[in-house]
Amino acid sequence: MNFTHLKYALEIAKTGSLNKAAENLYMGQPNLSRALKELEGSLGIIIFERSAKGMIPTPEGETFLAYANSILTQVDEMESMYKDASMAKQRFSISVPRASYIAEAFVQFSQGVDPASRYELVYKETDSKRVLRNILEADYKLGIIRYAENFDVYYKEMLEQKGLNYELIAEFSYVLLMSENSPLADKEVITFEDLMNYTEIKHADPSVPLISFSVSQRQELPTDMNKTIVVFERGSQFELLSGNTDTFMWVSSVPQKVLDRYGLVQKRCQENNRVYKDMLIYKKEYKLTEMDKAFITAVCNSKRAHLI
Repeated sequence: MNFTHLKYALEIAKTGSLNKAAENLYMGQPNLSRALKELEGSLGIIIFERSAKGMIPTPEGETFLAYANSILTQVDEMESMYKDASMAKQRFSISVPRASYIAEAFVQFSQGVDPASRYELVYKETDSKRVLRNILEADYKLGIIRYAENFDVYYKEMLEQKGLNYELIAEFSYVLLMSENSPLADKEVITFEDLMNYTEIKHADPSVPLISFSVSQRQELPTDMNKTIVVFERGSQFELLSGNTDTFMWVSSVPQKVLDRYGLVQKRCQENNRVYKDMLIYKKEYKLTEMDKAFITAVCNSKRAHLI
């Protein structure tokens, strides 16, 4: 007995005729009749009574047909389930700070996704407060939050309260980013005082979630600048830095190919030793997928290659 024989029997029961069933099954009537006899012989029962009215199920045949229908229904459901799974889109979503080394990791990660698969990748650059909201409320699976080391206790307590796992991705101090034609680029040593005559470009986001913008900025910036330009995305910052030689920005390290693309350089400020942390977060009940693990590997590799 096999699944094909079960399908034959159900088609005969449906049509009440060997000839009609054979026609629907695209096979000869003698072959169908032979298959039915083999099925009945293997079971040791008579499934149909042959009569002038057609093929009528016997009591034992009715019981067998009910089981056969149930078995084939489950087989169809199982095949459909795995077919749908293989055809389903792989989905990846993450919210991150505006950092070039993370963006570079996402590029490398996206290039490694199987081109024959169906997928949707969502990459959201935003501030720490929105990263948390995206993880907790908007069904983003992964997030990276950046914060100054002096907020470490506050941050970890808050994540525990919200039921989030956290893993350290990187520790670093900010470097200065500026045009290669900026007067600052020629200095061997740059101090906070040197920066006072230049315009600072910064993002309008507090690095620490749930702490007000003004409090966060007062505690995190190494000095108050006389002139600032506030931007909300990385494209604008690069255009400003490239085109306006009187501007600078505090950033995590930028890949060399990005520096070359925009004609920028990055330099350390000897007075800025403040340490920042980039922390991966996700819900405690969430199980990392293979795509998640691939991105984490890419971002760790990018960190090693680009953070100084």
